Parts: sequence; C-alpha cells; structure tokens
Amino acid sequence: MPLSMLFGILVIMLILSAFFAGSETALMSLNRYRLRHLVKLKHPGAIKAYKLLQRPDHLLGLMLLGNIFINNFAASLATVIAIKLYTDDESVIAISTGLLTLVMLICSEVTPKTLAAIKPEPLAFPAAWIYTVLLKIFYPIVWFVNLFVNLLLRMVGVNVNKHSHDSLNKEELKSIITEAESIMPARYQKMLLGILDLESATVEDIMTPRNEIVGIDLEASIEDIIHNIKVSPHTQMAVYKKSIDRVVGFLHLRKVLVLVNQDNFDKQAIINLLTKPSFIPENTPVHTQMLRFKSEKIRLGLVVDEYGDVQGLVTLDDLLQEIVGELITDDITVRKQSDGSYLVDATITVRELNRVMQWALPTEGPKTLNGLIIEFMETIPEQGTSIKLHEHPLEIINRDKNTVKLVKFLHGK
Repeated sequence: MPLSMLFGILVIMLILSAFFAGSETALMSLNRYRLRHLVKLKHPGAIKAYKLLQRPDHLLGLMLLGNIFINNFAASLATVIAIKLYTDDESVIAISTGLLTLVMLICSEVTPKTLAAIKPEPLAFPAAWIYTVLLKIFYPIVWFVNLFVNLLLRMVGVNVNKHSHDSLNKEELKSIITEAESIMPARYQKMLLGILDLESATVEDIMTPRNEIVGIDLEASIEDIIHNIKVSPHTQMAVYKKSIDRVVGFLHLRKVLVLVNQDNFDKQAIINLLTKPSFIPENTPVHTQMLRFKSEKIRLGLVVDEYGDVQGLVTLDDLLQEIVGELITDDITVRKQSDGSYLVDATITVRELNRVMQWALPTEGPKTLNGLIIEFMETIPEQGTSIKLHEHPLEIINRDKNTVKLVKFLHGK
C-alpha cells in the first residue's frame, strides 16, 4: 500500500477518533432537563439522544469500542509508516508513537472535547443518529462487553438498570432557581424559593409573637374597647378576658363598626358577633396550615404550645407572605445605609432576614434576630456592643429592658 494512502487512512482515523471523543463529551454534557423539553417539542435529534442516554452502559460501551479500535489502528498505521520511511532506524518507532500521541491529544481529544463541553447540542444531536445505527450493527459485541461490566458493577452494589440521573433534591432545585437570575426577575426567584421552603417552615416560624397580638380585653371599659376598635389597623381582632390565654373568639371589625355609635352598644353586642377561635399547634407545617385555612374557610388562628398556652397568632396573609415576601409588604425591617451597612429591626424573623439578605443564619433555634443574638451572647447585650454573629459583624444600636430593638450589620455578606 503506498504511503499516500497510509497517510490518508491515518488522517481519517484521527478524524473518527475526534468524533468519538467529542460526541462522548457532548452527549454526556447535555442538560437533561433541556433535553426532555426538546423531546416534548418533538426535536428529532433530541429524541434519539434521549433514548440513547436511557441506557448509558450501552452507549458508553459503543463509544469506547469505536474509540479504542480506531486509536489502536491509528497507532499501527503510524508504526507501518515509520518503518517504510526509516527501515534502518529502530528508534523511529518510538518517535512516531510519541508524535502520534501528541497529535491525537491535541486534535482528537482535547480540542473536540473542549468544543463539545462548551456547545454540546450541535455535535450531540447529529451524533445520536449515527450512534443509533452503529448500536444496531454492533449490538452483539456491546451486549457481550456490558455483560461483564454490569456483573462487576453489581459486585460493588451498583445496578445500572435502576440508576437514574434525572431526579433533583430540594437544594439542587434551589440552586437552579438561584442561578436563573438572567431569565427571571429577583422577586419571582424569591417567590419560588419561598414555595420550596414551605416544607421546612412551621407556623411558629412566621407567627406574630404573643406580646405583639392586638386584641380586645372584655374586662376593659366599653369606652376603651370602642377606641381600640376604631383605631385598629386590622380587620379581625382576638377577644379575650384579661389574658390572651382566655380567648373568647375573633371579632370581624367590619361587622361591629356599624354598631359602635349606637346608644345601646355594649359588650354583649361584641360577644354576639364573635366567631369561634381556631387553635394551631406550634409545630404545624406552613403548607398544612394553608390547606386547613382553605378547607375551614378561615383566615387566622392562635398558635399554642404543648400546654395549650397561646404563643402567637398566624393569619393567611402571614402564610402568603412566606411565599411572596416583599411583594405584599413594604420592607422597613431592613434598611440599607449610604455606607453599605444595614439597619435591621431585631424583631424580624431569621427566615425573613435570610431571604432578604441571602444569608444562611440558623433557623432551628430562636425564630427572631433578637432571640438569635440573645442565645448567642447568653445575655441581653448593652447598646453599642459589637459581635460577630455567625460570620456577620453587627452592632447593637438600640435595646430596652428585655429585648434588642435595632441592630446595624456593618456589611452585608
């Protein structure tokens, strides 16, 4: 066989080697979720690629079979060419092997694989048609090779038939949403992340604390009760006797406002308008409570601990805010300053602070920033105290006798 033909065959082998190497990387680099989307759109190449990737053991067996055969054949050709050119020099075989290795590394491995990793679809979809045909032709050989491969894998506890790459856990899905900022507004990202967090959130995480519940004490004078009704910013109020633990019911202010100016208005008129209070265990998941609100057609309930004592109040708006966040509230609890620091109301929940600042403060313990600071310091810090709370430096700006009121985070990490 003339040298020109040998060189021609060698070049063809290098091209085929580049095809196998690049197509392997391209098919394995395909985004599985984009691929399934293209399959739904009836993309022919995507359909072929998806079917091949359903059995990666068969596909990889075919690829490596072709690649190994071509590389060995190319090495043999290089040796024959070297002997024809330099019959008297035995070292030329080693030199030809080295040169061929360098050429194959650059032209048939690194270059096609890099290109395939950057733009997998233009190579993967046409290659899928070729591999579909080759797999039918060489299936007996591929099946025989995979028989031993699967046997070895089962010995180490891996079952190829039951292994799937298409499932995502919650944290991986959250990462995908976070990285989608170029195609999705930030507020919608927060909404989707809020939905994913519903499973781990309980009503205790989002409730209005007991000391902040605005209600009507039936033991107060009728004048005070009427004043509280008129100035209340809420549509419903808890009605109790002396203590919120002795709640009588909930009062819808729309029903009572038309009566407060009547001469015969009294406490009994309020009692007649009350609806039965709903009590919610403090560890109830948020998504469960949303379904309960919907089925019972109510909008608020009192959160109680294991002893039946009221710990707080939760409304349907609180549950929705866990999803949509700042879309329905004006965010006055976190204010960015001109120097890059943040003034934060210490009554903010840890979950909301994490969401606003994109932090990862622990949520298993205290539910508010005030509680987290007190637990960290094991005391109520004095005004002007500076600490590093879970890698975030802050300064206590304001406090009262029992709680931290306002803090300043020196920079938003």
